[in-house]
Amino acid sequence: MSAFTSSRRHRILRGALGVTLATGMGAVLMGCSESPSHGTGPSDGARPSAGHSAANTTAGKQLTGLAQKAADAGSLGVIVRVDTGTGKPVEIARQAAWTKDDHRLAADDRFRVGSNTKTLTATLVLQQVADNKIGLEDTVEKWLPGLVEGGQDITVRMLLNHTSGLGDFLLTPQFLPSLTGQEQRTWTPRELLAVTPRQNPPAEPGTKYSYSNANYEALGLILEKATGQTLADQIEEKITKPLDMNDSNLATGADWKAGKPHVRGYEPDAGRLKAILSGTVDLPQRVGFDGPPRPNDNIDTSAIDPSWSWAAGGMVSTAQDWQRFLTALVSGELLPKEQMKQMRTTVDAPEEGGGYGLGLMKVDTPCGTVWGHTGGLPGYSSEIYTDTGGHRSIAVLTATNFGIKEKTAASANKALVTKATCHMLGK
Repeated sequence: MSAFTSSRRHRILRGALGVTLATGMGAVLMGCSESPSHGTGPSDGARPSAGHSAANTTAGKQLTGLAQKAADAGSLGVIVRVDTGTGKPVEIARQAAWTKDDHRLAADDRFRVGSNTKTLTATLVLQQVADNKIGLEDTVEKWLPGLVEGGQDITVRMLLNHTSGLGDFLLTPQFLPSLTGQEQRTWTPRELLAVTPRQNPPAEPGTKYSYSNANYEALGLILEKATGQTLADQIEEKITKPLDMNDSNLATGADWKAGKPHVRGYEPDAGRLKAILSGTVDLPQRVGFDGPPRPNDNIDTSAIDPSWSWAAGGMVSTAQDWQRFLTALVSGELLPKEQMKQMRTTVDAPEEGGGYGLGLMKVDTPCGTVWGHTGGLPGYSSEIYTDTGGHRSIAVLTATNFGIKEKTAASANKALVTKATCHMLGK
């Protein structure tokens, strides 16, 4: 089994565990009646061959079974969307039985895509690079004087590929209560950068890959200074409106945008969380996520405010919308060739399953190389990838983050993502 599905969970846990330690908290379809979406007929613009249609139907059935297995094993709610570039995409939405009392999942529900946002932020930055408004070798100090310690030695490129030497604000005692929903506080990017430590152990800028949300908070501020526009306005003007991503927006608070259903997210309660982390960190009793208790020792985390994640992880979207963005990007619609080349230039990042470019992951899977990103927020985890040419894509959205760390859930989730990726690649 490839490293690409496990790497996301390792990174998510790495951040959360670091927070715990630092604070001393010692802290988608074919034939699925559950979803209004369907997924194996020919699209309006193309008629797939009989062989392709049959393969798509077979894969849809297999994926439906794997999605239900994953949901029942601990993923709780799963959306899978596979677009092979020919015919109508396979769309699946499956969920654990008890979650239907909260929400009937559909393949076009809105979802917090977390750190997939970094690819969008990087695209905006590289558009400004192409317009000669931002330079990849510009220092952080040039754009944000006095805001980032050591900013005179950190470049925009280093922020984009996580080689800045900055640690993560997730590792600070000030931030943990907001991450878990125990404290209702609206953080500004400047406040988050102010509590961001250096890496531990220290690393000189440009020498070591180390994933940090702080890098993208800084990039968001640089974008706003370079353009004179808010990040939300830039996203709408440059990405979501031109691509008709009508169900996508940057979260500004805990409330979901009215008018479209959204996925309900869950995390294990304090007791289960302690057991999940046992052997990695000794978590005290009753330390966990805040929210309404749900069956099987789960907590509804849908109301935890994600706005702090901003340029690093604040986008709300749908599987279809985000696949549209990612394929447009990788196929060359959003960036000139030179900037796309820069985006695909990677540093070694084994923990991500391959390499990390400028806001874009290169992931080596059992069936070939894919490009995209992963995301994780309380109650939400996602893997969204496209092939090398940006012609085919998959999205697997899961209604829990820590819940898929448990052994049975992890195995079922990994099998689902691998099958979906291999079908997308025609393997």
